[in-house]
Amino acid sequence: MSTATENTPHSAETNSSESFSQQRHQERQHTQPQNAPAKLLQHFQMNRIDSALWALRLLAILFTVCYVLPIFTTQQSSFSKVLLANAAISALRLHQRVPAFSFSREFLARLFAEDSCHYMMYSLIFFNIRPSLLVLIPVLLYSVLHASSYSLKLLDLIGQNSWWGARFVISIVEFQAANILKATAFCEIFIMPYAIVLTFMSHAGLMTPIIYYHYIVMRYSSRRNPYPRTAFAELRITVEALAARAPPAVSKIIRGTIGFVNRLAPQPQPTPSQH
Repeated sequence: MSTATENTPHSAETNSSESFSQQRHQERQHTQPQNAPAKLLQHFQMNRIDSALWALRLLAILFTVCYVLPIFTTQQSSFSKVLLANAAISALRLHQRVPAFSFSREFLARLFAEDSCHYMMYSLIFFNIRPSLLVLIPVLLYSVLHASSYSLKLLDLIGQNSWWGARFVISIVEFQAANILKATAFCEIFIMPYAIVLTFMSHAGLMTPIIYYHYIVMRYSSRRNPYPRTAFAELRITVEALAARAPPAVSKIIRGTIGFVNRLAPQPQPTPSQH
């Protein structure tokens, strides 16, 4: 009898400790999912510019969808918002890459050499023209590409096994990154004759194709993105092959057009000689 009474408190303590450990384990399981918003909030606070860039790119994608499906807003409003988001993205990127403003030739040369300056110029060129989906495609493709890479970073921050569907979509975008950049370059090239047509139809200003020509020249000379030069080279090969199969009169016109475009292209800068 005494042995049974002595074991009863010990077994009660064991059961209480096991129930307490199970309760702590369940609490940890409930609190782990709640840590994800806290991690994201902390990340956004520590990386405010990158987070703002990610949010603006998502807005650019959203407004492009609203332009295609004008259910809740007009196409003109969505078109303007996409270009405004693109301009804000470019301004933040310039803030990251270019030092403090100064009235110097070196600063201006560095400013106009940055791709972000080109994209800001793009938004300013087409802000007051008639809305067109072709103008929004380069902004959309760039936004999808960069927003996907940053979204993957956020998903890794939440956990390695979270949101497999989103990870699959992001993996497809990253796998097609080269094709996306090439498609963007081709689209920017095709916008040049489109801008000329808009001018003759009085849907754009007289300076629109002239300013956009300078934009194309800057994109062709980009140091970070070689795809505009690749797109021009592939177009020339394709058009020359077309001219070889065309009748003589048509072939002469095509070759004359190729020569005219080549004269408009920026000349390569000579490399300084080393002594």
